[in-house]
Amino acid sequence: MDRREELIKIFDNADAGKRTIVLPLIDDVVYMESRLVELRKLPFIMVKPDDPTKQKPTPASKLYKETLQQYNNSIKLLCSLLSNSSSSDEVSPLREYMRRFSV
Repeated sequence: MDRREELIKIFDNADAGKRTIVLPLIDDVVYMESRLVELRKLPFIMVKPDDPTKQKPTPASKLYKETLQQYNNSIKLLCSLLSNSSSSDEVSPLREYMRRFSV
């Protein structure tokens, strides 16, 4: 099962209206995850060759920061949509996944 299918499966029980919102957002989340992986491979700091004490962030670091912020906002939105559609007694699959992912 790929990442997109895994996230879609979490929202199987959501009503049709929420699924309409969730599906494009899931596509964006999957794209951002792949983009973050690629950005992590690039250097984040430029060191001046003649003075190593002078450093500045690279464009990749700025892109990573912006993409990570968008990714976190999207995940929060997905979690809030999921928590609104499930009962408060159950642990949602998305929250369980995020708990495993963050460790």
